[in-house]
Amino acid sequence: MSKRNSQANKSAARERLRAERERQAKKDKVRKQLVVGVSVVAVLAIAGGVGYGVMQMNKPSVWEAAADAKNVTAPKNTSGDDGTTVVIGKDSAKKTLELYEDSRCPVCATFEQAVGEKVAKDVEAGTYKIKYIGATFIDNMSNGEGSKNALSALGAALDVSPEAFLDYKAALYSAEFHPEETDDKFAKDDYLIKVANSVDALKGNKAFEKAVKDGTYDAWAMKMSKAFDKSGVQGTPTLMMDGKKITAEGSDNSPMTEAEFTTAITAALKG
Repeated sequence: MSKRNSQANKSAARERLRAERERQAKKDKVRKQLVVGVSVVAVLAIAGGVGYGVMQMNKPSVWEAAADAKNVTAPKNTSGDDGTTVVIGKDSAKKTLELYEDSRCPVCATFEQAVGEKVAKDVEAGTYKIKYIGATFIDNMSNGEGSKNALSALGAALDVSPEAFLDYKAALYSAEFHPEETDDKFAKDDYLIKVANSVDALKGNKAFEKAVKDGTYDAWAMKMSKAFDKSGVQGTPTLMMDGKKITAEGSDNSPMTEAEFTTAITAALKG
């Protein structure tokens, strides 16, 4: 082999090596760009997911939004600010019995089952009116929704008629339908509608059912709950007339039998 050919071969080999290095460098650059691009996309995706998660965590719940609502749809048969005054009875009745209740309250259920029929008869006879103030504090203690949801449904019943409201309230507190305090059944719309089907005025009532499912009176329920909180009443059931608490004779507790109630209400009506 001549010296010239040897040099030419070496030169060609160096050129091939240089060209191969350039190709490899380009491949490495492209690979690096792809890795960086994918990493950026992944980071953005994670950041977006975290951001969405944070937004969801910070997003107010349905009930928080209802509590903050500026526009409140109040049921018919109400008055006062945001329709939170609910008074039922004959105009001729001179006295008003205030009832402070929480729909999930087991003691309220006991009271209703024992005394509710007597109260309904007295109201129908014009002996006194009743003013209803609904609470939701049991939800606050148990992180539940049943008190709020039942109060909203009571608003839907009140929109039908005062009588439907009273009958539905009695049904919610009945031995058949009232759940244990730890069982948040009233949080389920279907269960509230099931209870309503035991009330003639609400059975198959599509407007009532729609209002329950749509949460039409959720904001009203939260305003009513605030009215209870502002009242200073500490527990349920609480009964008051003329600004005085009605209790069983010789006790600080509400009357829990018809006999105790009759004695207490008779005294209050004379006062």
